[in-house]
Amino acid sequence: MRERARRTAWWRGYGRRTVPGAPRTALRPGPRALRTALMPGLCALLVLPCGTAAAHGNATATEKGSPRSYAFTPGARTVAGATGTATAPRLDAGRTYRSSLSRNGKLYYRLELGATDTAYVPVTAVPPAHSTVSATDGITVSVQDATGTPCSFANARFGAGLSPRPVTALGQRETGKAVCQGRGTYYVVVRRLDAQGPGTTAPAQPWDLEIAPVTEPRTARAGSTSAPQAWDSATPEPLAGEPRDRSGGTGFASASPLGQGVWRTSLVPGETRFYKVPLDWGRQLHASAELGSATGHGYVGGALNLSLYNPVRGYVEDAALGYTGTQKPAVLAPLPPVEYANRYAVPTGVTSVRFAGDYYLVLHLSEQTADSFGPGPFTVTLRVRVAGRAHTGPQYAGRPVPGEVFTVSGQDRETVLTGNTGDGADPVMRLVAISGIGLGTALLLILAGWTVTARRTRRAQTRVNAQKPTA
Repeated sequence: MRERARRTAWWRGYGRRTVPGAPRTALRPGPRALRTALMPGLCALLVLPCGTAAAHGNATATEKGSPRSYAFTPGARTVAGATGTATAPRLDAGRTYRSSLSRNGKLYYRLELGATDTAYVPVTAVPPAHSTVSATDGITVSVQDATGTPCSFANARFGAGLSPRPVTALGQRETGKAVCQGRGTYYVVVRRLDAQGPGTTAPAQPWDLEIAPVTEPRTARAGSTSAPQAWDSATPEPLAGEPRDRSGGTGFASASPLGQGVWRTSLVPGETRFYKVPLDWGRQLHASAELGSATGHGYVGGALNLSLYNPVRGYVEDAALGYTGTQKPAVLAPLPPVEYANRYAVPTGVTSVRFAGDYYLVLHLSEQTADSFGPGPFTVTLRVRVAGRAHTGPQYAGRPVPGEVFTVSGQDRETVLTGNTGDGADPVMRLVAISGIGLGTALLLILAGWTVTARRTRRAQTRVNAQKPTA
C-alpha cells in the first residue's frame, strides 16, 4: 500500500495545492491547465509544427472578426539583410529565415552554390495588417552572380484587391542556362516596391520577410529538354457534394493538407489561409474557390484571390474575382500534369509545375470587402480535383535540400485519393499515435494522470459541498 501511495504521489502533488483557509482538496491547476502547459513541450519533443496548434488556438479570435497574423516557420533564424554585397549574410538551403524590409528598401543576401545544383529562393513579404497598399506595391526578387549578372528576376504585387497580404516572389539560379553557371558566390537581391504616384502615400511600416532556400540536384541521366506538347487542357466540371470544414493554416509551414473534394472555410476581410495538396509525378490539379453570397451593396474588385504555389513556393497561377454580394467562383486556369520536362516550357503556368511535392493553395479575402458587405465572416467553398495517373519521377544524382521537398509519401497519395487528412483527430491522441512505443507510453501516462486528476477534482468538490452547512 505504501508503494502504491508513492507511485501516485506525483499526480496528487501536481493536481493539488495548499491554500490558506481553504480545504486541502482545492485543485489547481486542473487537467486543462496541465494540457496547456505540456502541449508545447510535447510538440517540440516530437518535432511537430506547433505553429499549427497555435493557429487552431486562435480560431476564437477569427470567429470574432479579427484576421490571424502570418505564421512564420517555427525555428526560423532572424537575419538582417545588408545594403550591399560586401556584408550580405549567408543563406543556407534547407533553413528558413526571417528578415525585415523598410520602405523603398533594397537588401542583399549571399548564397554559396555548387556547379550542378539549381537553387530556388522564395521570399514572402508580410505587410502589417490594415496598412495602406496600392495595386502595384509589392516586392521584386533577383539572383545575381559575383559579377552582377542577373540569373533571374521575379515580382509579386498586391493587385486589385488593395489589401495587404503575404505575397511571394521566387529567385532562382538554374543550371544548364547560358548565364550564372559554375560553383561560387551568388547574391539574392530583394527590393520593396512602393507606389510613387501623385497623392499616394506609401506605407512607412517595415514588412516582415520569410526566406526559404531550396536546392535541386541534376538528374542522373540526361533526358529530353523539350516540354510536353500534348496534355488535357480542358476545364472539368466542378466537383459537387457536401463540403467538409477545413479552416486552413496561416502560413506555408502551417498549411492544412487537402485531398480531392469539396472544402469549406470562413474568412474575415483581410484574412489569408494556406492549404497544401500533395501532387505526384503525372498528377494534374484543378481548383476553384467560391465566395458565398452576402447582404450589402457595392462592388469590390479582387475581393477573393486564389493563388497556387509549387513545392519551392514558386508562383504558378492565380485567379481573382470582383464581388457584388452574389456568390461567384474564382477558377484557376487549367494546368498540365506534373512533369520534370515542364521546366523547358515558356508559360509560367507550365514551367512552374516541374516537380512533385506539396502544392500550396492560398486564399485571401480583401479588406475592402468589409466596406460594402460588413465584417463577415464570409463562407468560401474550395473545390479540388486531382486527375492523371501517377508515375515514378526522374532519378536525381544527389539529394535535394531539404531532403523531402520533392517527395510524395504513401500517406500523401491516400490523402489525394480519399480526401482523408486525419485532421479530425484530437491533437493529444495524434501525438500518441505517432510517438513510438517509448514516448507513446510516457504520453499515455500523462493522459492517465489527467483522467485521475479530473476524477479526484469531482470527488473533492462533492466532499466539500457535503460538509457545507445547509441553510
